[in-house]
Amino acid sequence: MTPFGFLLDKSRRVALALSLCAFAVVGSKAFGQATPGQLQQALGNPEVIRQRLLESGLSPDQIRSRLRASGYPENLLDPYLSSGAVSAGVQPGTAELSAIQALGFGPLGATQQVDTGMIRWRGDTLVAKSNVFGVDVFRRSTTQFLPLLSGPVPADYHLGPRDVLVLILTGDVELAYTLQVTREGFVLIPQVGQVFVSNLTLDQLRDVLYARLGRVYSGIKRGANATTRFNISVANVRANQIFVVGEVAQPGAYQISSLGSVLTALYAAGGLTDRANMRRIEVQRLGKPVASLDLYDYLLRGDTRSDIRLETGDVVFVPVHETRVQVSGAVIRPGIYELKTGEQLGDLLVASGGFRADAALQRVTVHRILAAAERGPGRAPRAALDIALAAAAPTSAGPGGATSQTGTTDGTDGPRGQGASHGGSALGAPGITVPALELIDGDSVVVDSLPPLSETYYVAIAGRVNKPGRFPWRPDMTLRDLVQLARGPTIGAYLKEAEISRLPEDRSRGQLATTIRVPLDSTYLLERGADGRFVGPPGVAVPASGAAEVPLDPYDNVLIMQEPQFDLQRSVVVSGQVRYPGTYSLHSKEDRLADVITRAGGLTQQAYPEGIRFLRTQGGIGRVNIDLPEALHDQKSRHNVILQPDDSIDVPEYQPTVKVTGAVNAPSSLLWRRGADLDYYLSSAGGLAARADGGRVSVRYANGDARTKRHWLFFSSKPTPGPGSEVFVPTKPPGEGVNTVALMGAIASILTSLVAIVAVAKSL
Repeated sequence: MTPFGFLLDKSRRVALALSLCAFAVVGSKAFGQATPGQLQQALGNPEVIRQRLLESGLSPDQIRSRLRASGYPENLLDPYLSSGAVSAGVQPGTAELSAIQALGFGPLGATQQVDTGMIRWRGDTLVAKSNVFGVDVFRRSTTQFLPLLSGPVPADYHLGPRDVLVLILTGDVELAYTLQVTREGFVLIPQVGQVFVSNLTLDQLRDVLYARLGRVYSGIKRGANATTRFNISVANVRANQIFVVGEVAQPGAYQISSLGSVLTALYAAGGLTDRANMRRIEVQRLGKPVASLDLYDYLLRGDTRSDIRLETGDVVFVPVHETRVQVSGAVIRPGIYELKTGEQLGDLLVASGGFRADAALQRVTVHRILAAAERGPGRAPRAALDIALAAAAPTSAGPGGATSQTGTTDGTDGPRGQGASHGGSALGAPGITVPALELIDGDSVVVDSLPPLSETYYVAIAGRVNKPGRFPWRPDMTLRDLVQLARGPTIGAYLKEAEISRLPEDRSRGQLATTIRVPLDSTYLLERGADGRFVGPPGVAVPASGAAEVPLDPYDNVLIMQEPQFDLQRSVVVSGQVRYPGTYSLHSKEDRLADVITRAGGLTQQAYPEGIRFLRTQGGIGRVNIDLPEALHDQKSRHNVILQPDDSIDVPEYQPTVKVTGAVNAPSSLLWRRGADLDYYLSSAGGLAARADGGRVSVRYANGDARTKRHWLFFSSKPTPGPGSEVFVPTKPPGEGVNTVALMGAIASILTSLVAIVAVAKSL
């Protein structure tokens, strides 16, 4: 007994020994043996072993205990357990590599794919999505439906050949044995002998071992006075060979875990075909049927009680389907479903998930293939049965709260069924019952959906309401109902009357609509305080109450008009050299520039009214040249403009400068000089540059007005800069110069014309 062993109590030692044995057996089988190339790589690189040990997440003491339980020296892997690199000269041998794989830390080298026994679909066998309900569930290439090999086996598991057991003895003796069940059903226990275990459960085997082990180990007893205890568990389960035939993707023989069931076999065989019978999958054992599996129990309700565990030699047979019916339209899960004998229309709708929220719950249509005797030349091979859905009568609730009653169909050319029908609560439509109609193979059931709003009766509302748009019409609907759906009038709504546009009764003259005016009152206002009074801004006086209710017809268009001259406050910004700058609200839509300047206290002594900067943002107009002195002097002047929302008025200080820019030799700002003309400022700025275009010099005045120097024959006009102006001299375009020949020709032509005029004048 090592010091480490004494530190563990008995229960911990039992659990540790169980995990060691199970991990060693299962791990070695799952990972397999390393290839010669992988072994050669590991022998030349001891870091491979160290990496495996680090990836295991176990402490050095845990690794040593596992080695001891597996029959290896506990210090075999100590050179690889240090935190740093492996010491020089340490070379792993076959013993180290064997221990690594036995402990389940392999394989060494490239990772090998674990053989799960599943059939993987090849690219050439993949098919399109099936419309048959449930088939695609078994076609998932990533599905792993094999039973877990780890963890305890079920209590009802029966032992058999090739099962691997682990027997742990603790107390007076500390022993662990790995026992494999032989073909004859025995296990061989050292010092005890053969014990027959075939077809026993673990509880039954424990009873047998108390008697057999007690003969050898006197400390093994039932009760608290036992000095030696044992534990028996299954480390690895056997593989059974079963046969899957019929309508499966890959019929044949398969080896699956003895914990595997019918569903395991179906997944292993690649799933079902579109022709499979999903309601009656048979299991045959020794030539006799032992079970029948209905996959709808599993697919619709998750019920696997009929999914029995398979034994060696069992045959899973999937026959061809029987009655199949298609359902489409407004159901939650459209598709093709298989029905058992006795199942009816309601059962089909339940299997499809029931009605969608937009299902039309008045009728369903069943398209049925006529019998051969009913077909003939010129006749369609199908008939349509119109099945009425009825409102459920008050009856006692059945299991789950679903009601049931007897119903019939009213199709003129279809059968009338009698029997129980499914209540609406089972179909997602409370209060609706489905007639008990028997379906036959090939039927197609269509559940109509409600038409969109644009194709149903509706009414519309527009204008001054919070939520304009279309709304479904219903009988006895009134204007008040529609206004409430539109979340009430908005600010500025005219609540004395509304206009309704209605479809005309007479269209003989091409009329499209007739309009009527209907009265409104204050009761149409929705926002009210605790005292019942309307909460909102003032407006045109509204009649208190008494307006008659106005019924609406389908396709009525209601217009809630706006109050005459209604508008929210308009404001302008006044800044600069006025006595009271700020944001001013306009009194009316006729307020003018001079009115607001007066409200702002007028101009200060430092104001320069000729340099006003008037900016209009509405419509993206921008700066407007305004003559403020004229607007203040003459109220009727065109410069005294009517103000618009968000206008900006800025009156600057007096600026006695003129700025000269562009193609001049010394661009600068010059003091304004009374009476000085344009040439004075150009000369003061160093004169025109070589590429200056002196014929197109422009002056922009402080108020935004702009003028350009002009020439005509021997006459010219030059704008005179004022305080705050800016003179701009453009440059000539590239390639533009003086054509001397053309200029002389033009002068000669002008002189000739003048001589002729003088001669004519003298002759008169």
